[in-house]
Amino acid sequence: MTVPYKTLAAVAFASLAGQASAAEKITIMVGGMEKQIYLPAKLAEQLGYLKETGLDIELLSEPAGVNAETEMLSGAAQCVVGFYDHTIDLQARGKMVESVVQFSQAPGEVILVSKAASAAIKSPADFKGKTLGVTGLGSSTNFLTQYLAARAGVKYSEFTTLPVGAGSTFIAAMGQGKIDAGMTTEPTIARLTSTNAARVLVDLRSIKSTVAALGGPYPAASLYMQTSWVNSHKAEVQKIATAFVKTLRYINTHSAKEIAEKLPPEYYAGNKQLYIDALDSGKQMFTPDGVMPPEGPATVLKVLATFDKAVEGKTINLSGTYTTEFVKAAR
Repeated sequence: MTVPYKTLAAVAFASLAGQASAAEKITIMVGGMEKQIYLPAKLAEQLGYLKETGLDIELLSEPAGVNAETEMLSGAAQCVVGFYDHTIDLQARGKMVESVVQFSQAPGEVILVSKAASAAIKSPADFKGKTLGVTGLGSSTNFLTQYLAARAGVKYSEFTTLPVGAGSTFIAAMGQGKIDAGMTTEPTIARLTSTNAARVLVDLRSIKSTVAALGGPYPAASLYMQTSWVNSHKAEVQKIATAFVKTLRYINTHSAKEIAEKLPPEYYAGNKQLYIDALDSGKQMFTPDGVMPPEGPATVLKVLATFDKAVEGKTINLSGTYTTEFVKAAR
């Protein structure tokens, strides 16, 4: 039987199109790659799990989660490693985004008070008239800072938030007196507290302390994507989700030292042991399997509805802000 030329051409074209689709670059934008809260992103790459997917995946870093979110919405990235709370804020603004893998069940952040302002700031009630550092305006550090202030009776108009990033830029801002206090993550926390340049005021690194400060568990670091992209790329999403579930399992079953050994030396910020110690005390924040804590979304919505004008008074469909479909299939 002779196959018509047009049919052969169609088959060849379909084959090439399939190859092109498989080779399509997928960009994962991370809201600060060196932050320990986003450790699974780089670790998945270092362990070879992202390569095992067979996909062309590129990891890029932005200094704040809000910048990473903007890159996704503009089409420059397909996925974001950032805080789950952005999915709720975005739904309130008419954009459907969902967490596909939930990395953590606590923010992994603290509010630090500088040595110079230590006597004046004893609790969030003392934020009035002060300048507080956040990674970026519209970032999760900004969200949580606003909530802690509001819960203590301080209005947003009564203090100033200044975007100072994380790491060396945060440390410089505090050392130069540009901020009195600020919310940041490891390893920045350890770098400042180990030299007594700052002290911890509010600790959101463990589930217990998070519940005490926020009134419930607060799922934070996650892998999120636009719902339309998830629905049109289910095979790719499953491969990526499986890679991150394997990474979370690795974190759960290995010591902080073993994990640190897999990372590039620059992640230690000049002090490897300090990095290991911080990770050892904080890695409990990570979920063992990527599944969303059942009570978590309601806590996040409650927090955002307190001060976020976009969310306030809106009906939010929490089931549309995350999915467990892919992590459960990965298990």
